Amino acid sequence: MNPSLHGKVALVTGASRGAGKGIATALGAHGATVYVTGRTLNEGDAPLPGTIGATAAAVTAAGGTGIAVACDHRNDAEVAALFERIDREQGHLDILVNNATFLHDELIHSGGFWEKSPDLVNILDVGLRSAYVASWHAAQRMVKRNNGLIVFTSSFGANCYMHGAAYGAQKAGVDKFARDMGVDFRPYNVAAVSIWMGMLQTDRTRRVMDSEPEKYAGFWDMAETPEFTGHIIAAIYNDPQRADKNGQVLIGAEAAQGYGLTDAGRSMPSHRPMLGGPPEPSPAIVV
Repeated sequence: MNPSLHGKVALVTGASRGAGKGIATALGAHGATVYVTGRTLNEGDAPLPGTIGATAAAVTAAGGTGIAVACDHRNDAEVAALFERIDREQGHLDILVNNATFLHDELIHSGGFWEKSPDLVNILDVGLRSAYVASWHAAQRMVKRNNGLIVFTSSFGANCYMHGAAYGAQKAGVDKFARDMGVDFRPYNVAAVSIWMGMLQTDRTRRVMDSEPEKYAGFWDMAETPEFTGHIIAAIYNDPQRADKNGQVLIGAEAAQGYGLTDAGRSMPSHRPMLGGPPEPSPAIVV
């Protein structure tokens, strides 16, 4: 175990499986106490494997302390109760990872957005609105202590066409959250960043690849582990120049290279040459 986050408290939303589970487990490997939220309490309740209890156990097994909390991030009252519980049990919060989202099975189907279910728009409620609400709660606590890191999990779909309009709008939205919240955080030792992850080695990805093995031949070996982003987050939190990252949209693979991090021994390439990079924001500030 790398105890670089010993004594630190993190919250990872949407952590029953996938990216959230990997990030939470990695933060646990750095010694953090990690609250993991989600809606899946029992195996079989969701179409993919994973529960918040299993993720909490993985965090603890990795060397941290995992705490599972059932929370529907569409419900503002449940989110408020979550932060109040962290206050009672820990007294502070150091890291918030906004990962909860809604991924419809039709997301990767071909065709125009009007040919898919209108329910795809729910990604804006769960993946965008809920991230704002959680950040609102976290920011009040972090600013008071003059310390903290808020992370948004994002992707290259924020700037290139990927999976259609709803997905792209959600990713572009959390990138904008990081940029603008970063402006508000400048007087404090709090940073907001958005991290573009690459393709991930998750059960969802495996299911998609198995459905069209020829189309996705070789892609699995190129994909990032879900833990990779968690190690990047730990490095950013512990960076003496963390304030320099505030308000930035980062390509995870590039940030990892800057910190000398590998992914299970692999040096992960940036997809910037193929998919583009984050657009340069205007320095103007209108209040």
